[in-house]
Amino acid sequence: MTPKAILFDLDGTLWDRNDAVRALATEQHRQLHKWLGHIPEHDYIERVVHLDDNGRADKNFLYQTIGIEFGLSKSAVAILHTDFGTRYQGFIVPFPEVIETLYHLRRLEIRLGIITNGSMRVQEAKISRLEVSDLMDVVLISEREGVRKPAAEIFHRALRRLDVSPSEAWFVGDNPEDDVAGAAAAGLRSFWRECDDWPRPAAACETIRSLDELLRFVSQVSHQTH
Repeated sequence: MTPKAILFDLDGTLWDRNDAVRALATEQHRQLHKWLGHIPEHDYIERVVHLDDNGRADKNFLYQTIGIEFGLSKSAVAILHTDFGTRYQGFIVPFPEVIETLYHLRRLEIRLGIITNGSMRVQEAKISRLEVSDLMDVVLISEREGVRKPAAEIFHRALRRLDVSPSEAWFVGDNPEDDVAGAAAAGLRSFWRECDDWPRPAAACETIRSLDELLRFVSQVSHQTH
């Protein structure tokens, strides 16, 4: 059956968050050489990406740890922390295929939505920066909803707002637990956007490397029902 709705995770699914952090750390190392010049570039970049923990780490803690490990002053740590917040927005860009794929799905009259864990201020700013707000029928952010993935309630809440049953919906995400297992347990057909930063999900799911691969799955189920 052709899905009536497809819901998406945000970070790592609609845009490459880890690649953005890596690029940001590279830029920091090259432009803030006064404070970071004694650290090998590769070591600094990979440590920032690792400590960021796929976006889950508090950035103040991240840079305090960097300061301890690389012998930075408190003022240097404060500068790096502030610099991260200043630069971050400029690195928020969608994966190349995302916008065209979302438009294609809308032309097929499939309802679309985002379910993301995080704060309203941060996640809404990302969604705005990605310019996908107008393509979404629903956006659920855990802070506003008072419930987080992988809880089934946040998936079911999105579907109620779309007037769609779980069996009529798909979910796409990169996190094997919060996204893939959470959506599958809630009764949605689950898709893993394969990512080297996460282990392969244990839950049953379809695997895609790029969002436009969804169109092939939609086409297959459409032909099966005709």
